[in-house]
Amino acid sequence: MADTPKSGFEKWQEGLKNSSGDASWDVYDCDIQTAVNEYNRHLSSTPGYSTLDWQMIKAMLWVESGAAHSEWRVKPMQIGVEGDPGMSSLLARDEGGEIILPPGLVGRMSSGTIRTNPAHNIRAGIGYLLMRMASFDHQSVREPGSRVEEVKVKPGDSLDRIASKNGSTLEIVRELNPGANVLRIDQVIKVQKGSVKKVVTGWRSITTNTIAQRYNGGGDPNYARKLDYALSLVKNGRNALCAQ
Repeated sequence: MADTPKSGFEKWQEGLKNSSGDASWDVYDCDIQTAVNEYNRHLSSTPGYSTLDWQMIKAMLWVESGAAHSEWRVKPMQIGVEGDPGMSSLLARDEGGEIILPPGLVGRMSSGTIRTNPAHNIRAGIGYLLMRMASFDHQSVREPGSRVEEVKVKPGDSLDRIASKNGSTLEIVRELNPGANVLRIDQVIKVQKGSVKKVVTGWRSITTNTIAQRYNGGGDPNYARKLDYALSLVKNGRNALCAQ
């Protein structure tokens, strides 16, 4: 009885298992750990954030390219390759990337460095993943370091007008003056500088399935299975020792 031909996924599994013991598959371990630590520190104070596992990112590199792939030495996360929308979404000013990226990367990372510098490619891939996992909303945010001050109501004033004149927002002024429903001339109103900004309000769970849906976008129907398998090899294999 003839052997059943192996599926494409089974061939991929076999190839990964046979190759992953090679040290070249671990060359980005320290870059990944450093990058993940940067993002974890930057986003730790956002509502509902769970610490990102660097080994999940390593598994993503193995699925996205791997040491045998032509892009391994340049674009290991595949972000920025021809036809991929991820890079432009991350670098756009209106999709949340500027909130997700650690301050040290803003202004230093560009489409050029993402396409040519593997450390930036890894960081861009992580940034795009986290941007796709975050929930955003526009909220009034008080200016850091600004003080609560007092102003007097003038003829024709409303809370909205007072907020506008003092570089604040109606929501902030209302929060500071909960009982100020009807204004009177010379009434004292508290104000604090602030503006409406896009902020992170929550996070989706980062699993192999959500990564397949929101990072890969369903382009590879086996992506979640591949990531599960790669992650099992990463967790049971050798990882480089990196200075912390």
